[in-house]
Amino acid sequence: MTIRYLAPLFLVFAAPSVGAHEVWIERDASGPARIYLGEPADALPVSGDPEFDHLKAPKLMPASKAALTRKAGYLEVNVPAGDVRAHDDTVFAPWGEATKKEGVAYYARAGRSEPRALMPMEIVPVAAGSDRFAVIRDGKPVKDTPVTVISPDKWSKSVKTDAQGHVAVPIREKGRYLISASLKDEGNFDTTLGAVSVLHSIATTTFVVD
Repeated sequence: MTIRYLAPLFLVFAAPSVGAHEVWIERDASGPARIYLGEPADALPVSGDPEFDHLKAPKLMPASKAALTRKAGYLEVNVPAGDVRAHDDTVFAPWGEATKKEGVAYYARAGRSEPRALMPMEIVPVAAGSDRFAVIRDGKPVKDTPVTVISPDKWSKSVKTDAQGHVAVPIREKGRYLISASLKDEGNFDTTLGAVSVLHSIATTTFVVD
């Protein structure tokens, strides 16, 4: 059964301006990284996603002073060889009732050479080059959580992490795969744009099968 893009659809109802958007990174070999905002299960418009202007200054991790260049639909940045990571909680301003504001934080990664997490939420390979990944939040694996896999031809499927927080990605063909997961937490959270009572964390990882 083919399942299309389930990861953050709850946001459609929570905040129409956020919709089902995700931030993800694409990188070919050791070339520049391209950081996107959009709906990865769908073909990207030539001029970029209509909400792309909300993506302004994602932070690279490790921190970098490399310049971000705005292109048609993505931000481009030259980074050292290896896996690329970026996070951003300023894409969409908090929304909702004054007493229960909601916010969203994006965590994006490209590559599967490093089996470790550097960001508060990250989807990491369990071993270098592995097709098995773990959803990690605050250094700990997250079990029984949905993960969406999108193949190079836009086929997609939702699977759940196991008791160890791991999930196997079904490899169908050569090309770029994208994995995404989302978590919703209630409490008191400080974001760059202000305090919120509900925080949606959305992580993506892309990797290329040659």
